[in-house]
Amino acid sequence: MDNLDIVRRRLYNQRLAGDPFEKPEDVVSWLVAVQAQDYPGATWSLALRSEGLTSAMIDQAFADGKILRTHVMRPTWHFVAPVDIRWLLELTAPRVKTTMASYFRKFELDDAILAQTNAAMAKALMGGNQLTRSELESTLQRSEIIGDNENRERISFIMMRAELDGVICSGGRRGKQFTYALLEERAPQARTLEREEALADLTRRYFISRSPATVYDFSWWSGLTVGDARAGLEMIGSQLESEEIDGTVYWYSPDLRGKQDMPVKPPPAMTHLLPTFDEYFLAYKDRSATLDPAFTGRQLEYMDLIARDNGQTIVIDGRVAGTWRRTLRRNAVHVTLNPFKPLDETQTRAVNTATERFGAFLETPVILS
Repeated sequence: MDNLDIVRRRLYNQRLAGDPFEKPEDVVSWLVAVQAQDYPGATWSLALRSEGLTSAMIDQAFADGKILRTHVMRPTWHFVAPVDIRWLLELTAPRVKTTMASYFRKFELDDAILAQTNAAMAKALMGGNQLTRSELESTLQRSEIIGDNENRERISFIMMRAELDGVICSGGRRGKQFTYALLEERAPQARTLEREEALADLTRRYFISRSPATVYDFSWWSGLTVGDARAGLEMIGSQLESEEIDGTVYWYSPDLRGKQDMPVKPPPAMTHLLPTFDEYFLAYKDRSATLDPAFTGRQLEYMDLIARDNGQTIVIDGRVAGTWRRTLRRNAVHVTLNPFKPLDETQTRAVNTATERFGAFLETPVILS
């Protein structure tokens, strides 16, 4: 394998190429967790790995609780499947709490106070209630657990801790507002696993859906220590193969989708308009394989160019070829492309097709510049 093999195989294992999924919950289940603090971008990530899904269809699956959104793994929101949410929290939340401990101390949120806030919110949500953050804040104020003019950042950590403790998770949206629900009612069939079983399952599913990858990639993505990542690999080592490339060991499943399903020659200029925080980048600590060879030795410049458009990237044949941004208007979405270098005719056609797909996802005409 070389870098081009790595990125092409990742495209197929992440289902950005090859056989698409039919339902948003199938994508989330395959990927285990999908970073989702940017909700619109995260729904586009799901659609890119599916056939014919629109934003409205994914919104409905979210409203129905077929996919959930909570703080898990790293201290940020992820989409997860209801059946996976509890064991994922039990495995990764202790590490997140340790990472965030200084913030809890800063805002004087000890275990006693957090037990009170958790109990008050659970009581308010019981019976299928779905409440917004403001409504839960009012509940805490009426209970005299917090003050009327509470620090907004302190409230954020109270909510995060309730998610990490497995008390609350996402409810459906109310207009554009997000709501919270009681996790035990929103995901009654959630599995619980012993820690070793959970670690083995997470390791296996990460490498099946994202390989080739390294132990450091897995540690970064999961939020677990490198020691835990190595332990997970030891548990499932017989199910994986490895290859050393330029001194770095990459692990992958022997029935890697890239070997079975990836054509010898992929479609010309296979192109994606990836949103901010897409798993194609966020799943790896080392993202150098996606670097355009023209930027060798100029990685800081490369990263600055990507940051310019909030990390939304044009990816051609697995490598970043530019950035893009969108502006929603009343009757259309304006898409602006910023390629790093001029596109040839084949690439231009492929990018235009990718842009049309984005418009179909939004069910809105696209104006391209």
